[in-house]
Amino acid sequence: MCLAVPGQILSIQEADEFRRNGRVSFGGVVKEVNLAYVPEAGVGDYVVVHVGFALSVVDEEEARQTLDYLRQMDELQELGDSEAPATGEVLSPGASPGTAG
Repeated sequence: MCLAVPGQILSIQEADEFRRNGRVSFGGVVKEVNLAYVPEAGVGDYVVVHVGFALSVVDEEEARQTLDYLRQMDELQELGDSEAPATGEVLSPGASPGTAG
């Protein structure tokens, strides 16, 4: 089953308006994500990511709740190393992976 998982934007690179990528942390696992669908997203924001594309911006509480629901359903285990948070950690804006926030 494919899921969309929330993560926090650590950095953004913009080649032009159509090529906007960012480094997104999923609880310490950092992935390159296409941010073209969420032009309003900035560093520190949480986005919901599916197959490498950020689909929407969510607040920290919604990100935390979504991760909790996925953990309760054991869905994060099925994702392996794709987009699943390694530790279940949700970062506070400005925090670095590996530090609680």
